[in-house]
Amino acid sequence: MKVLIASGAGGGTAKKSIGKYFHLQEFGSALERLGVEYKLVRETEYVTGFPSKDVKGWFSKKKFHSLIKEYKPDVVFCDCQSHFALETIKLGVPCFTYLRGNRWMEVEWAKKTIYKDPLMKTVLEMRQNIAERVFSECQGIFMTADYLDKVIKEHIPNAKTFHFLEGLDASRWYPVEGMTLKHPCVGMCQDANWWGKTKEMLTLDQVIKQMPDVHFYWAGDGQYKKPILEILEKYDNFHYLGTLDYPDGVRKYLTEIDIYALPTGMDTTPLSCREAMAMKKPIIGTSVGGIPEMIYHEKTGFLVGEGDYQAWIKNIRLLLHDRELAKKLGDGARKLLLEKFNWDIVAKKFVVVAETYMSEQKSKSLPE
Repeated sequence: MKVLIASGAGGGTAKKSIGKYFHLQEFGSALERLGVEYKLVRETEYVTGFPSKDVKGWFSKKKFHSLIKEYKPDVVFCDCQSHFALETIKLGVPCFTYLRGNRWMEVEWAKKTIYKDPLMKTVLEMRQNIAERVFSECQGIFMTADYLDKVIKEHIPNAKTFHFLEGLDASRWYPVEGMTLKHPCVGMCQDANWWGKTKEMLTLDQVIKQMPDVHFYWAGDGQYKKPILEILEKYDNFHYLGTLDYPDGVRKYLTEIDIYALPTGMDTTPLSCREAMAMKKPIIGTSVGGIPEMIYHEKTGFLVGEGDYQAWIKNIRLLLHDRELAKKLGDGARKLLLEKFNWDIVAKKFVVVAETYMSEQKSKSLPE
């Protein structure tokens, strides 16, 4: 079997946004270990379309057609729902797409914030129309968290969904020197791209204020960076680091922090959290979306309610004073990562789904 993997936006709080591409290479390597041939490409290098900023790409799909003709994939795995996936479907090539979050909720947030302008709303709606068509016409939707199944079925009732817990090669995540932070410290590593997610970071306003002896670090960027910094930078014990080199800068950062924090208003199974798990960090995260599927309360970290700054203070103090507990939770987090977020397991599931589909199609083509 030959699998073409198309990576969408890079993602992750890393310079050059290479985080997701980096880890899709790991997925490809896991497929190779199963005897499956793969090719990984960045989708925007082959096909774009209106309303993308690459105007030239609106009028030519030659490079994309050449890729499909020359590589001849049995199936295509599209990291996001855009023109690459749509053109794959139009050519009749089996296409599976990957959903990392609640796209419908993100679109509604965008309409109320950065896409208030009528023109930008139109652009957003066109992109969503493309995504809806991909969801409806693809061979299956792989989702990164169980809770997304209900969300998908509300919008695409007949969608075929498959659980796809994105893996992580833990051997690439190990302690390295090179960054010095003030201690004790709590570290965040997340972008501020969706206000519905990002606004939960403001819960830390009271946390940082009431814990002047603890240093709080944020690595990340995004269009909502400014309103967050306007509130949190007034404290001397808050430090903004910007984006980090990937993966080396993120490794150094995770090596140095004492606790990993994930304040979010909605999320699935974020990459940065899995990286913190691999580095044996005790984690505190907001109990929303798919977060409870990766942070097991009091076993690999602590879950807190939205806006509950008192729970943040309580759990941070507990972890900083009880280092044995912090180590136990960190060890538990890495153990869970190895058992649950494992590329070899994920790759086997994908191959079973793809081979089952191809077998069914072959049976349908045989004369009765």
